Amino acid sequence: MQLDLNLLTALDALLEEGSVAGAAARLHVTAPAMSRSLGRIRKATGDQILVRTGRTMVPTTRALAMRAPVHTLVQQAQQLLSAQQEVELASLERVFTVRWHDTLTAACGSALITAVRRRAPGVRLRLSAEPGTDDAELRRGEVDLESGSGAPSLPDIRHRLVGTDRLAVAVRPGHPLTEEPLTVERYAAAEHLTVSRRGSLRSPIDDALAQRGLERHVVAAGPTAAFALQLALDSDLVVTLPDAVTRTARERLGLVTLPLPLPLPEVPLHLLWHQRYDDDRAHTWLRDLATDTVRAHFAAPAAS
Repeated sequence: MQLDLNLLTALDALLEEGSVAGAAARLHVTAPAMSRSLGRIRKATGDQILVRTGRTMVPTTRALAMRAPVHTLVQQAQQLLSAQQEVELASLERVFTVRWHDTLTAACGSALITAVRRRAPGVRLRLSAEPGTDDAELRRGEVDLESGSGAPSLPDIRHRLVGTDRLAVAVRPGHPLTEEPLTVERYAAAEHLTVSRRGSLRSPIDDALAQRGLERHVVAAGPTAAFALQLALDSDLVVTLPDAVTRTARERLGLVTLPLPLPLPEVPLHLLWHQRYDDDRAHTWLRDLATDTVRAHFAAPAAS
């Protein structure tokens, strides 16, 4: 069975764009030419790949299953054929998926997008929500760059320490905790809100308090830092979050920041990627740019 491997590139574009016109524009071919490629792909695979629903096209079940491996094959082929070439940022056209914690995205996402657009206007970024610590999407090539507080355990996942953060306490203006110096006893006695995508009501803070014979009153868990900070502004709930990555959000809301009265270690921040991108010049450029962007934010002085 003889296959035109150029169809992989066309298939990758069709699955990424979800339309014939979008895929044609991405590969700089005409829409009729891309439509013919789709016909050849359908004949080769025995599957419709994209089907029309109203005015849009949606992928079939098999197309969804093929998207990740097809994208990986195309990326590997590009790396193989361009390993010794320098990246021409002005003409680079590529989609990168960056999966960061919501606090890091809020703090540095805008600066990263601006920096990418300034240097490589043909590059597009997907800033996706961080679902947890599962590295499967990194290994499948569905995520290009991820953030994490811990070094990965898998040998094929690379990582780079880009900063460390300390925990800080955020409360509304006029909160009772602001009336006198914050002690660990007064901190524990307040009502608290944790931030957890999985709804956990406990964190390492509670372990540190337990060692001192104290227990804080956690009344709720919120899914994102943005939600938690807004609730802190509208109530007497206390939120404890990493300082640097939530600084801008706290200042925008006018929240009061207090030092955490517990000697906890600083929180590390790592950028993670799969080893397949070690020699990928475009990916190297992106992760270096992301590193500089994050480190610049961490180096910025906190407001008094």
